[in-house]
Amino acid sequence: MDLTRFTRVDATTWRLEPQGAMRVPGVLYADETLIQAMDPKVAEQLANVASLPGIVGDAYAMPDAHWGYGFPIGGVAAFDPEAGGVVSAGGVGFDISCGVRTLNTGLHVDDVRPRAEALAEALFRHIPAGLGSTGAIHLRRRELEAMLAGGAEWAVEQGWGQAGDLERIEEGGRMAGAEPREVSDKAKKRQQNEMGTLGSGNHYLEVQRVTEIYDEAAAQAFGLATDNVVISIHCGSRGLGHQIGTDFLRRMAIEAPEHGIHLPDRELACAPIRSPLGEAYLGAMRAGINCALANRQIITALAREAVGHVLPEADLALLYDVSHNTCKEERHRVGGEPQNLFVHRKGATRAWGPGHPGLPPALAETGQPVIIGGSMGTCSYILCGNAHSEDLSFSSACHGAGRAMSRRQATRQWEGRQLVDQLRERGILIRSPSLRGVAEEAPGAYKDVTAVVDAADAAGLARKVARVEPMICIKG
Repeated sequence: MDLTRFTRVDATTWRLEPQGAMRVPGVLYADETLIQAMDPKVAEQLANVASLPGIVGDAYAMPDAHWGYGFPIGGVAAFDPEAGGVVSAGGVGFDISCGVRTLNTGLHVDDVRPRAEALAEALFRHIPAGLGSTGAIHLRRRELEAMLAGGAEWAVEQGWGQAGDLERIEEGGRMAGAEPREVSDKAKKRQQNEMGTLGSGNHYLEVQRVTEIYDEAAAQAFGLATDNVVISIHCGSRGLGHQIGTDFLRRMAIEAPEHGIHLPDRELACAPIRSPLGEAYLGAMRAGINCALANRQIITALAREAVGHVLPEADLALLYDVSHNTCKEERHRVGGEPQNLFVHRKGATRAWGPGHPGLPPALAETGQPVIIGGSMGTCSYILCGNAHSEDLSFSSACHGAGRAMSRRQATRQWEGRQLVDQLRERGILIRSPSLRGVAEEAPGAYKDVTAVVDAADAAGLARKVARVEPMICIKG
């Protein structure tokens, strides 16, 4: 990407000055090397987002930003509902509330290594993964609507987990304001047999070992120490979320002219927050969030069962669950004044700082855990929110490594079987129903997650707490 389009503020902050239809500046957080490797469309999409009605502050792009549908992936933007602000299905994405949760196991790496093969097999058998994967759970209409309204809270009530889990999930495990009636029958039908499944693409369950601690106090609060073993689960709302996005993008594109909205890109289809369509989308999208929260909660219960068969001494306690494809109503300071805004985070993670009233008491002094997943075969990171990121990015941080090449390009360069064998030589066990899927998610198809995390840390979006590396990866 051409750096001359930006004004350099500091080593990791770049400003795209308002031009054309832009209502606010764009701000990109990354170092020079990361920006040079980005697709030029990131700047174009950032400028388009900055042109939407009712946008407040700046339009932001995170260090892992890359071209996406409408919004850049890694995009953050906030809108004032009282000033004609809009909600965009493209600004949330198709995999609504895709996110990551990490669980402590109470185990040391030496406890797991001798039984790693058995553990990999148990997890692979127990947790359905792959394109179109379905599980043993079938939800009738009434049960499905209860899940869409109740999220992880509903899942726990059904016996999928522990009440204490809810304290470590955004929104307490249940997104208020969900309206299952706004979710189409087609979307609901797609989800009836997909609860408790990982899906495909970059979704995974990983058994990981902690290899480095950067912030001892935060690590202690998170229950992390070198050579501890954790489990991370990355997945979202499966077919239901995708169908909600498809349904509403079509409706928003058709209705936009009725609201006097000129779309610089049809993929930015949106509706005023204070409109029947905007409210309908928010109700459906919140139901999609609850679907993802319930799905990760059920997978957690399945993981506990599988681990218990192989390592009965394990105690899987939830560290935190974060989402990175959402639009949430939040209170933020704008020009020094608190204001209710609707914050879109597409491929971006909320990163509340210490003392935020939404954090559970055990995390109030440290700030929110921010879980940054790498790619298959690479390290991942656990960070912590900073108080001043409120002013930098509406308390937002990056969400992962970000793709460096398309899935088609990856399959031309790598073979799945070869990757599985190479990773085994490094002590990483891969289980997947699709060798093509393994090739699509090759580590080399993604940006350097360490460079992304270092840029986020340097920019002040979140601070590094720990690095983890994979031992077992169950891949969709």
